[in-house]
Amino acid sequence: MKIAIVKLSALGDIVHAMVVLQFIRKYNQAVEIDWIVEEGYQELLEFNPNVSKVHVVNIKKAKQKRSLYIFLSELKKMRMIGSYDLVIDMQGLFKSALIAHLIPSKITLGFNRSSIRESIASFFYNKTFNYGYAENVIERNIALISFALRMDIEKQEIKNKSSFLYPSQKYLTNNLSTSKKNILIIPGASHNTKRYPEGKLAQLANLLDANFLIIWGDLDEKIMAEKIKVNAPNVIICEMLSIDSLISLISQVDLVIGPDTGPTHMAWGLCVPSITLFGATPGYRNTYMSKTNRVLESKSKVNPLKINKNDFSIQDIEVQEILKVSKELLNF
Repeated sequence: MKIAIVKLSALGDIVHAMVVLQFIRKYNQAVEIDWIVEEGYQELLEFNPNVSKVHVVNIKKAKQKRSLYIFLSELKKMRMIGSYDLVIDMQGLFKSALIAHLIPSKITLGFNRSSIRESIASFFYNKTFNYGYAENVIERNIALISFALRMDIEKQEIKNKSSFLYPSQKYLTNNLSTSKKNILIIPGASHNTKRYPEGKLAQLANLLDANFLIIWGDLDEKIMAEKIKVNAPNVIICEMLSIDSLISLISQVDLVIGPDTGPTHMAWGLCVPSITLFGATPGYRNTYMSKTNRVLESKSKVNPLKINKNDFSIQDIEVQEILKVSKELLNF
C-alpha cells in the first residue's frame, strides 16, 4: 500500500503529526509513506527512516510574492508525483486539501467540515472523519490515521512513543557543558501573547545552577535573547541554527523550556524533558503531557479556535513554578 500524508506547516504542527509514522510502521510494515511539506520544513522529515520520499511545495513563496503563476506551478507539481492508494490531509486547510485533492489517488481522506478550522477543505475529500477540533491535536492525528488504516492505537502507546526526529549528523558545539545540566531556553514564538517575559527567563537562569543556552530564529528573537543575557550574563546565545542542527542540539540537552512553539514541541518528539508554558493557547490541546514533558498554564480561559491577541496571561506564570518543575525533571 502506498500513501501520501499532506502536512505542510508549521514546525510544531508537523512534529505533532510525525508521531503517527512509527505507529503506521509498527502495525503495517508493507505501507510505503511519502510526505508533502512546505520547503522550509523539509529537514524535519528527510532523514526519517519511515518516510520514503519527501515532496516539497512552496505555497508560502507564492503567497509572499502574490504570484498566481507560482501558485499554479506548485499545484501542478502535485499531479506529477505519482499515484497513491490513499492521500491523507492532516492539516485541514484549504491549501492542504486542494493539494491532497490534486494528487492522483483512490481515496483522499481528511477531517469532516465540523472537525476543521476551514470547513471548505472537506469538500476536496472523498472520504471524511469526524473528530472534534478542540480535542488534543496529537490524539486527533492518531485517530485520523487509525481510522484510515484500521489500526487500534492506545493512549499508553503514545506516551511510550519512540523518538522520531532524526538529524543528518551530530551538531558539534563548545556551548554544551560536561559538568552541569544543559538547559535550552526558547524565548520566541509566533505571536507576542505566546512569549514569556525576558526578565523572568533571566531570573530563572540566575536561580538555577545549570548551563543555559538560548536559541533564536529571527532578528526579533535574537533581540529577546540579548535582553535575557543583559540580566543573566551566564546564558549562552547560540548561533542561528538550521532545523537539522536544532534537532541535534535539542537531543543533547537535559531540559527544554519554552512557550507553545515548534522547538519546544521538538523536545517532546525527541523524548527530551521539557516544560511548555501556555497562556493564550490551550495546553490540554497543543501538547502531550508525560512524566518528562510537563506543562505550566496561566488561569486564562482559552478559545482553541482563535488566539486572543489581548491575552498576555502567560506572564502570570511564576518563575518559582518553573524552577520547581525544572528541579524535579533534573533531579536536583
